[in-house]
This record gives sequence, C-alpha cells and structure tokens, in this order.
Amino acid sequence: MLNSICEGDSLTYLNETGAEIASGSPVLVGATLGVACGIIADDTEGVLAIEGVYELPKATGAIGQGALVYWDADGNPVVGATQTGALTTTDSGNTLAGRAYAAAASGDATVQIKLNA
Repeated sequence: MLNSICEGDSLTYLNETGAEIASGSPVLVGATLGVACGIIADDTEGVLAIEGVYELPKATGAIGQGALVYWDADGNPVVGATQTGALTTTDSGNTLAGRAYAAAASGDATVQIKLNA
C-alpha cells in the first residue's frame, strides 16, 4: 500500500483573507510560514512553498547567519507599510519561520531564510 501524499515542499491554501495575496508574499498558516507561489485571489486556492530559501521582509535589527527567525504578523518591515509583518529574531509572541540562510544588517530590507528549518 502506497501512503505517500506528496513531497511536502508546498501546500494548497484557501485564501479567505478578503484580499488578494501577491506572489512572493509570506503567508502564515497555523504555525507554518509559507510563500505564495503565484497570485492567490480572495476566496480561491493557491500554492504556498513551505520549504526552500526565500528572501522576505525583515524588521530593523541585525540577523546573523544561522539564527532562528520568527514571523511577527504585526511587525514593521524596514521598507513598506507598518504592521504588515516582518521577520525578527524575537521569539516572544511570534511564530518560528526558519533559519537565516545569510546574515542581514540592521537596515537591510530583507533577509534570506530557509523556511521552516
């Protein structure tokens, strides 16, 4: 009996946020951070990558290579609208997103992370 479902590097996500999700946007599903693989219109399904290395928005603060990074859903990115979400090294009240694949300086707008690692 074959019980394998798939490779597990992505998942299908039903967007019920009331807004379109842009391709490349971080999306929190329970305790898992995914990245939209394409535009996901409201009330439709799309694919989220949940493995791999992605460059995502970060909050102010240096992040060392290999550091654990957390998604702060209400965080303020270095670049972009406030309270739209950002990666941080602060674990309290945030969701573990993965590990920094490369270091990022305090003022860098993004950090490369290995998702869910």
